[in-house]
Amino acid sequence: MSTTVTVSPKYQIVIPQEVREAMKIKPGQRVMFMEWRGAYVLVPVLDPDEAFGIFKGHDLRIDREKEEYD
Repeated sequence: MSTTVTVSPKYQIVIPQEVREAMKIKPGQRVMFMEWRGAYVLVPVLDPDEAFGIFKGHDLRIDREKEEYD
């Protein structure tokens, strides 16, 4: 999905309906802009009840290189 919006004179933007629906963003909900790989992404801020169990079923292990000390 690719959508273009216009920044208002007050630096405001309207999140397009298809984006709001896809991301399940509700009126009054907080969102965060995060830099990721040279671009900015819009991330909904979840309250603790909404976030509980969000990663259930995902493998969150991180492979780390072993550091060797001399």
